[in-house]
Amino acid sequence: MVVELISVGTEILLGNIVNTNTQYLAEKCALLGLSMYHQVTVGDNRERLFAVLETALNRSDVVILTGGLGPTEDDLTKEVCAEVMGFDLVEDEHTRERISKYFKNNIYKEIPDNNWKQAMIPQGATVLDNSNGTAPGLIMEKDGKTAVLLPGPPNELKPLFTEQVFPYLQSRQPEVIRSQMVKICGYGESQVEDKLIDLINTQTNPTIATYAKTAEVHLRVTAKADNEDEAKTLLKPVVKEIKSRFDNAVYTTKEEETLEMAVVRLLKKHELTVTTAESCTGGLIAGRLVNVPGASEVFREGFITYSNKAKRKYLDVSKGTLKKYGAVSEQTAKEMATGGVFASDADACIAVTGIAGPDADGEKPVGLVYIACYMKDKVKVEEYHFKGNREKIREQSVVKALDFLRRSILSNYH
Repeated sequence: MVVELISVGTEILLGNIVNTNTQYLAEKCALLGLSMYHQVTVGDNRERLFAVLETALNRSDVVILTGGLGPTEDDLTKEVCAEVMGFDLVEDEHTRERISKYFKNNIYKEIPDNNWKQAMIPQGATVLDNSNGTAPGLIMEKDGKTAVLLPGPPNELKPLFTEQVFPYLQSRQPEVIRSQMVKICGYGESQVEDKLIDLINTQTNPTIATYAKTAEVHLRVTAKADNEDEAKTLLKPVVKEIKSRFDNAVYTTKEEETLEMAVVRLLKKHELTVTTAESCTGGLIAGRLVNVPGASEVFREGFITYSNKAKRKYLDVSKGTLKKYGAVSEQTAKEMATGGVFASDADACIAVTGIAGPDADGEKPVGLVYIACYMKDKVKVEEYHFKGNREKIREQSVVKALDFLRRSILSNYH
């Protein structure tokens, strides 16, 4: 089955917003085993949207449109789609009631007249209730073609797609398609591919696809079968073989689990607490950890010690160390990690100090980062030389720090 994405919105064309919806939907469609050959962005213009949609429906089985379902005059997606597919618009009482309830529980009590436009539905379309906004999603089917209309805001689109559209598209597939993710830290994409080249070159079913992330590589293993059990049977030995080749570099095989979730899970498992001591990362590591539900059980404190004075005051880094070796050094990283543990009475501390740029620090180059981990009365340090701009260097430092903490837990509490 062939699927096509159409993103509607002049603000996307102008670069006013980043179109994260396309990435999200493309990944989900790949997970479903759908073929995708085109992705189109079109502005809020009736004639151009009409032409784009007509072309898409001619060459694809399913067209997913995002955006343009709002209450204003330039929100045209539903109206144009109904015109192209030959549907009349009628008022849907169920949707009207949902809009009324939405405003009743909203800070804005008065319902603008233009919001009732969103209760007009193509006759015969399937309405997808939107719990996070006033615009319902829609599924329109005619002559073997399907249009799926989704609201543009990601916090509305994602729940609608996950809960209602994904199962619908899955039911349309003649085969059962199942995927499992294998997430790896400590290897680049080319290194991962090199270690798996024999599997990749001979793959038929399941297939292995690699995705490069910041300081991570994700592998999606996908199997097609006649039923769920057969698909799982096909996946199991391939995933097992990948895990055996990368050992502890694999931090999860769960689609939804992030690196910080894996770290928090390990901390909880071994009843450990952790503190962060950050310089160049400026609190990004702590931010990733506290994004995880339940992190309060394991996260003790976060120190942002950007200046030498702060390192001395809060982490007891010695003046002599800073003077002799500098703020960006193995010695300072060690003392930051040690000081973090004793200042917070945590079981572990992960500390980062480095040069994110754009300017170098004397003879020390941009991208030089030291990461230290204190655990079980021992402190270890890793030295990195990252490439990229300031943001990229900081992002890589965060991932490596979280992974260092994860590996330290595994080595000390296996």
